[in-house]
Amino acid sequence: MKIIISNQSELPIYAQIKEQLKEQILNGQIPEGSTLPSIRQLAKETGVSVITTTRAYSDLEAEGFIATMQGKGSVVLSKDSAVVREQYLARVNEGLKTAIGTARMVGLTDGELTAMFEQLLHAARK
Repeated sequence: MKIIISNQSELPIYAQIKEQLKEQILNGQIPEGSTLPSIRQLAKETGVSVITTTRAYSDLEAEGFIATMQGKGSVVLSKDSAVVREQYLARVNEGLKTAIGTARMVGLTDGELTAMFEQLLHAARK
């Protein structure tokens, strides 16, 4: 697990930590069932306050990515979680919007775009 804090970012530090952890969970770098570093340990490793890491973990828990159990730490929840599924669906939706926008810029018709999508679906089944 790697967290990079940028002082030039518009995002507050807790949000940088939260977003980086969320991305690592979503892309499988931090697998479900994994125990995250303790709040104090992450604060020490990143050079930020315990309050900052507590806020990042609290937000991740509120969004359904982790569960914190007293005495056991924070554990990454299953990707089957409804909240995590919503996050994946949002990513798919954004990707499709981007693809449609690009297709419109180059003048693809709905039929051409649909054919490309169906080819990709077919190739993914193999």
